[in-house]
Amino acid sequence: MTALVSDVIATSAIMAAQGEVTLNGELGEPSATEGAMVPAPPDPETPDEDGTSGDPDSASMCLPPAAEDEEGAMPADFDHLWKAAHDSPHDFSGWTDLLQYCEQEGHLAASRRALVAFLARYPLCYGYWKKYADLERRAGNDDKASAVCVQGLRSIPLSVDLWIHYINLLLGTLDMDLPESAERIRSVFEDAVAAAGLDFHSDRLWDLYVEWEKEQGSTRKAAAILDRVLKVPTQLYNTHYEKLKAHLSRHEPREVLSLEEYEELRAFCHQSRKVERAEQAKDKEEERPPGEEELATPKGADSEEMMRKIREQVLLRRDKVYQENEDEVRKRWHFEDAIKRPYFHVRPLDHAQLRGWRSYLDWEMAQVKADGQDLSKDTEETEADVTPARDHHRLRVLFERCLIACALYEEFWTRYVEYLEPLSVDEARAVYKRACEIHLPSTPNIHMQRATFEEKHGDVAQARRVLEALEKNRPGLAVVRLRRAALERRAGRLERSEALLREAVAQSKEKPALHAFYSIKLARLLLKLAGDPGGARGVLQEALEISPGNAKLHLNLLELELEDEPWSSGEAVQGCVTRALAAPLASHTKLCFSRRGLQFAEEHGRSIRRSSSHQSGAVVPWSSLTVCPCPPHSVMAVYEEHQKLLTELSATKREAQNGNEEPEKKSKGDDGSVADGSAQAPDATPPVPITTPPPPDTSGQAGCGVLGGWYQQPQYCGYGYHTWNYNQGYYPPS
Repeated sequence: MTALVSDVIATSAIMAAQGEVTLNGELGEPSATEGAMVPAPPDPETPDEDGTSGDPDSASMCLPPAAEDEEGAMPADFDHLWKAAHDSPHDFSGWTDLLQYCEQEGHLAASRRALVAFLARYPLCYGYWKKYADLERRAGNDDKASAVCVQGLRSIPLSVDLWIHYINLLLGTLDMDLPESAERIRSVFEDAVAAAGLDFHSDRLWDLYVEWEKEQGSTRKAAAILDRVLKVPTQLYNTHYEKLKAHLSRHEPREVLSLEEYEELRAFCHQSRKVERAEQAKDKEEERPPGEEELATPKGADSEEMMRKIREQVLLRRDKVYQENEDEVRKRWHFEDAIKRPYFHVRPLDHAQLRGWRSYLDWEMAQVKADGQDLSKDTEETEADVTPARDHHRLRVLFERCLIACALYEEFWTRYVEYLEPLSVDEARAVYKRACEIHLPSTPNIHMQRATFEEKHGDVAQARRVLEALEKNRPGLAVVRLRRAALERRAGRLERSEALLREAVAQSKEKPALHAFYSIKLARLLLKLAGDPGGARGVLQEALEISPGNAKLHLNLLELELEDEPWSSGEAVQGCVTRALAAPLASHTKLCFSRRGLQFAEEHGRSIRRSSSHQSGAVVPWSSLTVCPCPPHSVMAVYEEHQKLLTELSATKREAQNGNEEPEKKSKGDDGSVADGSAQAPDATPPVPITTPPPPDTSGQAGCGVLGGWYQQPQYCGYGYHTWNYNQGYYPPS
């Protein structure tokens, strides 16, 4: 293979992620042959936050620069249109307006500058590569025109149109009287069919190659090309067979076939003729006169009958290949027919076409497996045979075709990587690079998948760079910062992980919700991994000063205190509960915290009795209730505080249901006094036996309180009001 095909096939492509018109950049229906076979982009600049490269003039393509002596005053409206295009780089119409204006003005330097900037962002628009090459050719710069075509083919090697344009450019500029010119053209043709020859719509390229060889008088090479395309399932597969038959009929077999095949068929036909004549002689029992021999065919020449038999054998062999290829075309035809937009466009594809691409890929992968090929073992192809019916190379071509039409759909990029990863990590890495740096620079998921891929394969530094670049491009995404912190933690850099979270906490103070989120993550890292509960407590307390109404902060602080030893954390636990009840939280949330405090007192309290202040009727606040070794607090006191909160919340709920404007319903008692109708009547329901476990909580608040409605069950309507049977457990067998 030549240097060009090695650049085009073995490297990764610069493809644009956006565009508003068809790829040909011209009026009329686009060709169905645009694509990419993983060509290699130059090192792109770090994208800006909008996902584009910083300076279009310093685009990553090695396009021919404008000559300095041609740089002069630009047309009148150029600066205005140039600024409009750069201010909105994703607006395709702005770029086309600029290019159309430059073309109308006929200004060479302006057109060059606009095309270089445009193709840096939209390299899939092969029509503009053709325009750029034509621009240089009209200016007398044949070498520059050729360089433009080569660079375009590195970006879209599946574009049959661009290959044909490049070949026609060479045919018009090279001196064909020189022997090396023909060899160069033939080399480019080989590069073209190697890159785009398996495309379903590559018939024009194969036909051009055959006709050119005929013009050179190379009938044998033309026949060999027809033999090759006969194995390729293309749209016009039957016309190639007809051309092969016509080519054989116009030329003697020895002028068309390879020497090996010709000698093989000639020997076969001679042997066949001898057998036939021997049988005929035996049947007729004829004897020739003495001295009369069979007329021999001159050496090196074949009789008309022999040539006819050789042609029959040739067509017999080709017909078998043709039938097999026809079967392959028939299998693919309905998939190809469903592809209505094979070119790139920023407008979304309809669901039918997306389903078509998925089905096509599923089918092609099933064919590879059906042929007994292990997806973990790649198959090498030779230059002489680039057209196997079912193999990994054909599947790669289909993936690349799919990623032209579906370049903005990350599911297909992910699927391609999943297919390539068992075969070649480097190829999978190149696909990720193409997707993230060109087509989906601002899509977080594909970048995070790439970082995971790099970390999984041992390149932690590259994974770190990917996430850093993503966060620079999309600042403020919490999931990206968390991925960075997790990466550093897995890499054994706990200090760096902590620093990233502290930086996020410091930068998000103006956004209370985000600040609380990062604070919780940092506190968990300090508590669980760094073994620093004091630091975790300080982080949460500082966050509560900024967001006192954030229930998650209160809950995480309470959980932190509950994880400590109960004899040393009692005061801190009750302090958390007191803080939560005084905070601007929802009523049901406060009830959850009260339940949690009651649970703690129930499980770790040293006394069931009320304190003296409670016995005298005084109210003891939550903050005064402590756990040993401090003076023992009363479970009864905590319970009564919880009941008081329940009463307040019930009254608030009734008020909200009845409305503030409705007069309160009053009822007159026996003594003539007016009683509040809202007062609860004594519960006439007999107490539920303690042996019955409480029913499950259906209040929807179980997420906040561990026990849910446990303390609201009838059997726990008040400590001291019903008999507490200490001789049985909480859940005895019923």
